[in-house]
Amino acid sequence: MKPKRTILCVDDNEQSLSHRKIMLETRGYRVASFSRGEEALERFKQGGIDLVVTDMAMPGLDGPQLISAIKNLSPHTPAILISSKVRLYDHDSQADVFLARGMYAPADLLERIRILLVRKRGPKRVQQCSPQLPSKIGAA
Repeated sequence: MKPKRTILCVDDNEQSLSHRKIMLETRGYRVASFSRGEEALERFKQGGIDLVVTDMAMPGLDGPQLISAIKNLSPHTPAILISSKVRLYDHDSQADVFLARGMYAPADLLERIRILLVRKRGPKRVQQCSPQLPSKIGAA
């Protein structure tokens, strides 16, 4: 059985956070959910987080600041930024994916998460094993 991946979800809107948490848990993910960026960052520092999904606008440590802090600690941890503001280019962000709130289907979020986790894990072991090459090129 595949080990469960742990997703850090952060949103100051409790309803959005609860909806996202239930959706991910029913798909087999472990979810650590927080309504404040500072608490989420402390949980990330404890380790074991495979991916981050965060809202952009939050009091205190906002989404782009949280992602930046996480990427400083672990550059390969994928991050998805969700915002009601479509004009992301007004903000500096190190997010791997940007989704506009209300403009994506839940299935789209799940597929983005799946793809980012596959990229983080790398190719399957079967693909990593290459046949033994002859010690001399052209030897038959």
